Amino acid sequence: QLQASGGGLVQTGGSLRLSCAASGRTFSSYVMGWFRQAPGKEREFVTLIRWSDKYTYYGDDSVKGRFTISRDNARNAVYLQMNSLKPEDTAVYYCAAGSRVTTEVRRYDYWGQGTEVTVSS
Repeated sequence: QLQASGGGLVQTGGSLRLSCAASGRTFSSYVMGWFRQAPGKEREFVTLIRWSDKYTYYGDDSVKGRFTISRDNARNAVYLQMNSLKPEDTAVYYCAAGSRVTTEVRRYDYWGQGTEVTVSS
């Protein structure tokens, strides 16, 4: 089970840290991903981290250098630090777990409930 939290309303240029708490099973052999879905748009890949070796991948150039994914073994959690937020980052953010390194939504087996991020201009 995955529980995402940390969303909220922030002004342009602000920061938020999203958390994804894992429970009920060990995700140490999984790949953890963050996705987002803006109103009227499809869910899109943001970034991922492979739990075992902390390999990371960022999908869109627009988030590179602004977003950072990390994981905490002790807390069994994954984080998404988002800096220099822009209005176009407004979306519901989801964490997910899958067995392979992929950006495809359908390849992820477990999903959190989503946390809403709104960036005001």
